[in-house]
Amino acid sequence: MKDVEGERAVRIARQTIEAEAKDEEPGSIDAPDSFRQKRGVFVTIHTYPDMALRGCIGYPEPVFSLGKALIKAAQGACHDPRFPYLHRSELDNIIVEVSVLTVPEEIEATDRKAFPSKVSIGRDGLIMELGLYRGLLLPQVATEWKWDAETFLAETCAKAGLTPDCWLDKRTKVFKFQAEIFLEDSPRGKVVRKTLM
Repeated sequence: MKDVEGERAVRIARQTIEAEAKDEEPGSIDAPDSFRQKRGVFVTIHTYPDMALRGCIGYPEPVFSLGKALIKAAQGACHDPRFPYLHRSELDNIIVEVSVLTVPEEIEATDRKAFPSKVSIGRDGLIMELGLYRGLLLPQVATEWKWDAETFLAETCAKAGLTPDCWLDKRTKVFKFQAEIFLEDSPRGKVVRKTLM
């Protein structure tokens, strides 16, 4: 994704978040033609300047066009069930981050103990799936917490509501994906590409 498209994605997410917090319609969204392609996307809201998580919602699979997924994820991030609804008084003190995902690929190995060697910290995000349980952690989470691959697998299991060693269970499906991440460097500020490596 080009930097100009990443900047546009963050601006669309910000416009949607501001409207949602004010209980207004987001208005017309000016998106480039490339945003018609179906992509997985997550919108994350951080508090500023401490960068604490304030909301994060998204679509790991490419089920919607990027433009539509951005709007739905941005609206959802304002109502992340882990936090109170985002209030208009907070809009001057948040950072908006957008992660545009590749299509998740299942990790396969005859010996599941080899899974950590197939996960690249700073590059891969993870999805854990067992029956009705499903959890996802974006690539930036592992680098922010300084996890190794085995801890990242265990924490993704926990996110799914499963035991930390569920990735060793043959019934568990483990997927990895990559993300291009763009965020504001200050509230409503310049949009920059985030590098994790």
